Formats: sequence, structure tokens, C-alpha cells
Amino acid sequence: MKTLVRAAALTNFFDVARDLGINPLPLLRGAGLTQALLADPEQRIPAEACAALLESAARAAGCPTLGLRMAESRQLSDFGVMSLLISQQATLRDALETIIRYRHLVNESVAILLETTGRAAVIRQELVLDTPSRQATELAIGVVFRLCRALLGPQWHPVGVHFTHPAPPNTQVHRRLFGCPLAFGSEFNGIVCAAEDLSAPNPTGNPAMARHAQRVVETLPRINDASIGREVRNAVCLMLPMGRATAEAVAQGLGLSLRTMQRQLDASGESFTDIVNTVRRDLALRYVANPDYSLLRVSGLLGYGSAASFSRWFSAQFGEAPITWRRRHGRAP
Repeated sequence: MKTLVRAAALTNFFDVARDLGINPLPLLRGAGLTQALLADPEQRIPAEACAALLESAARAAGCPTLGLRMAESRQLSDFGVMSLLISQQATLRDALETIIRYRHLVNESVAILLETTGRAAVIRQELVLDTPSRQATELAIGVVFRLCRALLGPQWHPVGVHFTHPAPPNTQVHRRLFGCPLAFGSEFNGIVCAAEDLSAPNPTGNPAMARHAQRVVETLPRINDASIGREVRNAVCLMLPMGRATAEAVAQGLGLSLRTMQRQLDASGESFTDIVNTVRRDLALRYVANPDYSLLRVSGLLGYGSAASFSRWFSAQFGEAPITWRRRHGRAP
């Protein structure tokens, strides 16, 4: 089953493409999309096609910040019917948890996890795609940043913004949008803010309107049929690099008991162990291909206590040592 997103995910694409001097129509055809298909923001399109379009457009324009440029002018209204429910939440935490809860109505490929440690909070994001996409990742983080600012006011700035991919040659657009320290080659994608920001009151929040909006949203059809396997995979993608991808923690994160999650996985013919191993394989290839990540660092991110134990697992999975695979497949720094 294909992972789907609302066509609104590509809001501003045509404007940005034209500003960069490229013709978007051939790129649309190359991704299996059409202008007519994108005319309705509620139309569902494959997440992989959306990411492929962004990557091909960035290459055609020679612009590594295309996704971020699209995010610069995003508004709450771009969430469609969900925008009313989001805007009426009491706090930023409530708004983000609303997006997490109803993610199936907006973008099935985005996984979000809120984490608070002391005085800092992290809004972790991961795009669960077959092929990693720098443009789609930066667009998604930019959209969440714009949401935070819409609720907290134009004076708000995060403590930092993190990306797992390397820095572009020029970070001017990143600095213009975020106005805070940037970390590239990080261990996670997401936004770091003050913990108190999550509980800051939303001046436009209205409990009565929020209840009304929730009743409306509850009647909306899902983008896809429910898939416990997809939900578990998304959670594991976020939690594995944190060392927290246990069955108990994933079930809790999904609001399920461990027994219920396992029963639903059994009914769908899937197992938690198989999902974790699939995610670990996907992340291993992504991390090993990145020359900025030492193999010791990769070992830790994938839950291994030493580079030697990780190397043994990698060799068993892919038929060669990670250092050998990196020489043949790794991207240039």
C-alpha cells in the first residue's frame, strides 16, 4: 500500500519553481503527477512521488534549498480543515499532539515525537520514505517551524534546528527562515526549543471551538486504510536512534497496550521484530553511506554497543563489511 499525502504538501511549488527559472511541468510528468492533480489540495498523492518531484526540481534549478523556500510562506490554513482544530488548541504541545494524532489525515510519511529533557524540548521529525529526501525533510521541518511561529508569535525563535544531512554550500535561506543556530550531520532531524515553549498559552485557543473542530475532523475519511505496520514502522524510525525502540515503548507511543499492538500486528501478518530489523537495515544503509558518520557513531545509533558487533550484523545482512560497502556506495562528503 502506497503512503499518501495531501496535494497541499506541494503548496508554493509552482511559485518557487518559476522564481528559480525552471519549467515544472516536465518534472511533474517525470514524477507521475499532473498540474490538474495538484489543483485540489485535498487530493491524495503518493509521498514517494512528492519527494521525487522536489529532488528533481532542486537538481534542475541547482538549488539545494528548494524545499525550504517552499516552507517560507506556509500558513496554518494550508492544513485544510485540520487548521481550525490546530489553531484552537490551548498550547503548542496540544497543537503538535493534535497533528501526531491526526497525521493520517495530512501526511502519512511524517513521524513526529516530542521529547522534553530538563529545560529543553525536542520536536523530532522523520520522513519514512523508501528513498531519503533532503528537500522533503527540510520542507517538513520548515512547515512545523512555521506552525510554531504562528501559535507563539513572530518574535519566537527555536534554540536550534537539526538535520541529519550535510550542510549546503550556502545556509543563507536556513538562517533567514529559522534565525537560530543550525546543526547539520546531526543524529536527528527536528527543532530544539525551550521546554516552556510547549506549554505557552495560545492566545487564539478556544476550547469550545476546538471541541467543535474535533467533531468535524473525526468525520473525515482517512487518507488510507489504517495500517498498524506503517504506524509501528514510523515510530521505530524515530525511536531506534534514541535507543528506545522497544515493543513496550513503541506501543505506549502509539497509545496502545503491548498486547493490543502485538495482536494487531499478528492480524496483519507482521511482527515487531521484523519491522525493527527492516528499519535497522534501511537506516544502516543511510548512515553508512554518509561519510560524516563514523562507524562507531553508526553502531550507537542502531543500538549496538561496539563497532565490531555492528560490523558482524551488517556483514550478515549485506554480505560485506560496512567499510567495504561505504567505499563502493558511499556518497562524497
